[in-house]
Amino acid sequence: MRVLLVEDDERMADTLRRGLQSENIAVDVAPSGEEALWRVDADIHSVVVLDVMLPGIDGIETCKRLRQAEVWTPILMLTARDSVRDRVTGLYSGADDYLVKPYSFEELLARIHVLARRDSGPRSVVLAVGDLRLDPTTHQVWRGEHEIDLTTREIAILEAFMRRPGRIISRYELLELAWEGEVDHRSNVVDVAMRRLRDKIDRPFGAKSIETVRGACYRLWARRTS
Repeated sequence: MRVLLVEDDERMADTLRRGLQSENIAVDVAPSGEEALWRVDADIHSVVVLDVMLPGIDGIETCKRLRQAEVWTPILMLTARDSVRDRVTGLYSGADDYLVKPYSFEELLARIHVLARRDSGPRSVVLAVGDLRLDPTTHQVWRGEHEIDLTTREIAILEAFMRRPGRIISRYELLELAWEGEVDHRSNVVDVAMRRLRDKIDRPFGAKSIETVRGACYRLWARRTS
């Protein structure tokens, strides 16, 4: 196994490199996002371990650029930021996993092994559920060939559903994802937002993709328009 470690702290990078090498893992070290972008073309890596705080372009931007370049190597982000907003931002930028500092080396090693077992073949940048498509990079949404104009929050809600098709998502989860937990859980903002979202992505096309489950949760189904 070969890992690309993107870490600007020389002491930390050396500690992790020696630890991984003791587990028979080859390690390439890139001290910046810019260097990481060309290093992925120089060698084949099983996993990219990417620190968020980097000089120049940060880890979030590095991750986005790797995915835009259709580099699908699994990415594990390392960061001291542990808020829900930061974790969601990291995952939505294209990361496969997210580890908050301080962490144990054993947990880091376990996550690397899990990611290394994943298929790193091409993935579709555009999310698709039935004939509904969303480009997380450009924030464009289509139903079939028809482009739909959504607000930033509506796109955040729809993306949460499209990354979990068929899964039940509660109002609480939607508040954490789209409102970052800043709204009282007793508020009806989620219901209002869901009604508006349905008015845009479902009703004009005769579709019923978003289902209300038990009155407090929602689910997105892959249902094409008639």
